[in-house]
Amino acid sequence: MVDQDIIKLRLEELKKVAFTVVNAADSLKRLDEIEIEFLGRKGKITAIIREISSLDISLRPVSGRHANAAKNDVEDLIKRKREEIKKKTLDLSTVRERVDHTLPGRRISSGSVHIINQVISEIAEIFLGMGYRIAEGPEVELDYYNFEALNTPEDHPARSLTDTFFVSEEVLLRTHTSPVQIRYMEKHEPPIYIIVPGKVYRRDYDVTHTPMFHQIEGLAVDEGIRFTDLKGTLEHFAHQFFGENAKMRFRPHYFPFTEPSAEVDISCVVCSGVGCRVCKNSGWLEILGAGMVHPNLYRYVDYPEDKYSGFAFGMGIERIAMLKYRINDLRLFFDGDIKFIKQF
Repeated sequence: MVDQDIIKLRLEELKKVAFTVVNAADSLKRLDEIEIEFLGRKGKITAIIREISSLDISLRPVSGRHANAAKNDVEDLIKRKREEIKKKTLDLSTVRERVDHTLPGRRISSGSVHIINQVISEIAEIFLGMGYRIAEGPEVELDYYNFEALNTPEDHPARSLTDTFFVSEEVLLRTHTSPVQIRYMEKHEPPIYIIVPGKVYRRDYDVTHTPMFHQIEGLAVDEGIRFTDLKGTLEHFAHQFFGENAKMRFRPHYFPFTEPSAEVDISCVVCSGVGCRVCKNSGWLEILGAGMVHPNLYRYVDYPEDKYSGFAFGMGIERIAMLKYRINDLRLFFDGDIKFIKQF
């Protein structure tokens, strides 16, 4: 039979030992170990509590109260010590990582829309304001749409391997956005007023050329469209994009898919037409090619040539951006230089 006084004495001794080791603990890990040692399922105080069942039934309540009191005292001490260690750890962390609110904050770099996309959006906004719609087409194109249906003869230099990226004999990376003209007219009846922004590909790479660049194609097909409509449309664009003082001129040119054709210049954005190094003292800068849609194209889309007429134009986005923002190297658009990109 276990003696009641012996149990009480053992509980007092264990409590003193527990208080000593708890007060000496310097980490939460050590406290967890102490808690298991004294109060765990196989702990020292837990073992004594189990022995109380061996006492006479009349003695159990008193011994039980002593055991529970010792257990609660140790639990409370461990709890207080745990909070003390947590606070000390937090205080030390605060000292090490103290924030001085008087110091200036760190600026977070923010992203922005790339200058090419900005220019595309600005141009698109101008033509959308004139009632045009945006159309798209595949970048991997058929020879039929890229050349044949655009009235480009087989011996044309653009169809050579030195100028065009051919995937196969009939498949290539489009060299301009003009194939969308045919694709769109195949599926839609006039009136048609569209612009086509997109990437195009040619075998070239230097200060003024890259293998991939961006164009915006424009197409208008309707009854009674004349060359003066083309001129008025492009003058409105030039004034909106380059400013009201921008002047424009048309020079005769040749494109297989337009007749008559023209290259379009604006007055130099640097010298305002006086003459400088940028415009080679001519006072003019070329911005795009344009012309009336060649009647042969209507045959590929089954449009009656005697009923409809139209015009088309195409401009290089990089060139337009270079002129407006006075950028002297086309490769800057693709180099990923953050300092360059942040300027815009």
